Amino acid sequence: MSKSTFSALKRNDFKNKLTTKNYDVLIIGGGITGAGAALDATTRGLKTAMVEMKDFGWGTSSRSTKLIHGGLRYLKQLEIQLVREVGMERAVVHRNARHVVIAEKMVLPIVEGGSLSKMMSSIALKVYDFLAGVEPDERRKMLSKEETEIAEPLVRKDILKGGGLYYEYRSDDARLTIENTKTAVANGADCLNYIEVTGYIYENGTVVGVEAKDHISGEDFQIKAKKVINATGPWVDKLREKDTDKVNGKRLHLTKGVHLVVPREKLPVKQAVYFDVLEDGRMMFAIPRGRVTYIGTSDTNYDKDAKIERPITEASDVTYILKAVNYMFPSVNLEPNDVISTWAGLRPLIHEDGKDPSELSRKDEVFYSKTGLVSIAGGKLTGYRKMAERIIDVVVKQLKAAHSNEYSHLKECQTEHLKLMGGQFESQEEVVKFIVQRGGEVSQIGLKEYHIVGLVEKYGTETDRIIERAFELYPTIQDAEKRLHAAELWYVVNYEMTNNLDDYLIRRSGRLYFERDTLAQWYPFIADEMAKMLNWSELDKNRYLTNFKNEYEEVVAFKKELS
Repeated sequence: MSKSTFSALKRNDFKNKLTTKNYDVLIIGGGITGAGAALDATTRGLKTAMVEMKDFGWGTSSRSTKLIHGGLRYLKQLEIQLVREVGMERAVVHRNARHVVIAEKMVLPIVEGGSLSKMMSSIALKVYDFLAGVEPDERRKMLSKEETEIAEPLVRKDILKGGGLYYEYRSDDARLTIENTKTAVANGADCLNYIEVTGYIYENGTVVGVEAKDHISGEDFQIKAKKVINATGPWVDKLREKDTDKVNGKRLHLTKGVHLVVPREKLPVKQAVYFDVLEDGRMMFAIPRGRVTYIGTSDTNYDKDAKIERPITEASDVTYILKAVNYMFPSVNLEPNDVISTWAGLRPLIHEDGKDPSELSRKDEVFYSKTGLVSIAGGKLTGYRKMAERIIDVVVKQLKAAHSNEYSHLKECQTEHLKLMGGQFESQEEVVKFIVQRGGEVSQIGLKEYHIVGLVEKYGTETDRIIERAFELYPTIQDAEKRLHAAELWYVVNYEMTNNLDDYLIRRSGRLYFERDTLAQWYPFIADEMAKMLNWSELDKNRYLTNFKNEYEEVVAFKKELS
């Protein structure tokens, strides 16, 4: 791996490479699919570039349910191959990124009028274990009504018939995206955020590059590549429309999913719960995470004329989710004012006439243009690595067909056993040992073990760089919490191409979603620190502060609708 850092201070160096190199493959889109494709391509030996018009993971890849899970409900739709693939991929992603993909017990209450009977739940979970190749200690266990009540005392008892206990993996989608991106860069890929593709370059009717705009410098430039991949999620059709071949054949169907965050004490579930929404036959998650529990998701059609960039949480979304939660957990009596943050994201599904949003397949699909542009859409967070493998297989085949001698050296897919940046752990026991050891070390500078837990679940083994920086700052920053913020911020700017407050507080750290109640006291300090590190003018700092304040307010803007 390269020793160069993925630093926002070296942004111009990365951009200069984009303008001067001739790439084998250029990937448009810095979400999880694009990041996975960049890693797959560069580790096979392709000269690879990836660009993202906003920040890495800015779209759907920071707004999912944040689970690496097998999609139990897709068994009902008889999508056996999908369940098998993503079920098996859970283990691969967990093995390669143990710090951000964490085993989580999940209770499935079986209720009167629910989507699965006790017998069908048992069969479904057993089939799920078989298809996914689940390890013996994580296989499903069926529970009696009494055992289910003990496992989750909050669940509604008058309709409860029993339950199932199984394992999924809690994750952080934006962190998984940036770890893939960093690992791709370390293996030779050139990746950059805030670069928007505005058009394509053609030779003899074939796409050979793109016109691009740098949204930080305002500069327009070109990127040349033999193959261009459109992996832009909800924007896939918009990028296809920019091509001379337009959108032919299948198209996207966007649906919106909303998640709500409440204090843990307001919904103190003992572990994650996957429960029926009896009103419409859907299912919903309640997932504990640190001091909060998050719940969701909704699944509604998204107006194609609405802004893809700004899906928002509306009062109707909140009402729907809270109604479902209060019915299944009647003692909690959640109210809109209990919601401390939200997020809304769009699913880029493949359109099928006559189907409701929840019935649409989560399979991915490749679209081929006569100009040589290839696009990929659909799929689930869990299956991102296989999606990346499929699209790079396509590109490699096309490159070999057109330039056989030049690409005979390419390797097969390398990512199945490639640990991501920060994921250099061989077992969960190693993660725990790392946390305990580092927790002892930082006690010298006033930090606690829970601080290390929070860092390790984001940065894994890279936490050592943050600890080292915190020790360096000990003589100059007296307050331990402030010192930790400064050290973490230093790391994400120097190693994760973090350009502004939104990048850090939303996607690198997740604080807007999971720690919003503490942010008001910290973000002015963070803005001051970033201004010094990135040499912002006062005008720049105020602009970035305004942008973040808008995000800070928008996640609870639904309350104005209800007031």
